[in-house]
Amino acid sequence: LVGDTSKLDIDLIAALDIVEDVKRVQEPYKNANRKFHPEDTVIQVGNTQIGGGNLTIMAGPCSVESEEQVVAIAKAVKASGATMLRGGAFKPRTSPYAFQGLHEEGIRLLLEARAATGLPIVTEIMDAKHLPLFEDIDIIQVGARNMQNFELLKELGKLRKPVLIKRGMANTLQELLMSAEYVMAGGNDQVILCERGIRTFETATRNTMDLSVIPVLHQLTHLPVVVDPSHATGRWELVAPMALGATACGADGLIIEVHNDPEHALCDGPQSLRPGKFADMMEKVRAIRPYSDHSFTTGRVVV
Repeated sequence: LVGDTSKLDIDLIAALDIVEDVKRVQEPYKNANRKFHPEDTVIQVGNTQIGGGNLTIMAGPCSVESEEQVVAIAKAVKASGATMLRGGAFKPRTSPYAFQGLHEEGIRLLLEARAATGLPIVTEIMDAKHLPLFEDIDIIQVGARNMQNFELLKELGKLRKPVLIKRGMANTLQELLMSAEYVMAGGNDQVILCERGIRTFETATRNTMDLSVIPVLHQLTHLPVVVDPSHATGRWELVAPMALGATACGADGLIIEVHNDPEHALCDGPQSLRPGKFADMMEKVRAIRPYSDHSFTTGRVVV
């Protein structure tokens, strides 16, 4: 068959008695495929551009805990060069007894931090019913556990707002791209991909971070690719080396967890950098990518 075969069900065709075998000769993702969109997508968020040679730094606490905490961290990371504030209001946790986030109050505190610093906000959504709370959020994050929550992805496809999708801990790159395709098929082409490590047999780190996915994804798709070394490693002392590696490999952005008191953080303290360590990391990042000030852009800009 020729043409767009992305909507054909391989299993349905293979079930026919007259069919011996079915093989795809084209990738099933069309909107996300670089073959059909050769220019890089550059997503404009406030004064920040993600993709096209820019290096965007998204930094902040794993969980929003108080107004004082999130505003102080936002000011610190901005002073060191971060251009976006990440912070969790809704937190998916393995244990039902762990801190689950401040929910609506957390969203309010993130907006207070944006008002105080001007930094756009990146925060995670867990359920489509929470969408009304995210009207003023700049980038909606889909966490690794929700990467294949297809009903949520369909709802996000109806928006005209950037969506950052984290790769699931046991998912292939094609599955990640198909999740992006769900959002783009709904009409929302403002999609950002995030590598945050996958689960392997190794126990020395929280996950296994494969930096080779950065150039591979850049070959496969025109969408921006950012890296989260905090969740990938689970250890603060490994965050900076992996962030530098991702920068050198051509990542379009980094998501870094920063906390002013990691020992008493309500969530993921061991993987959070103190503001001073974050500032040190940023100096090394600038030495690798002199365009981290967003002075270089190629590709089509999506606003």
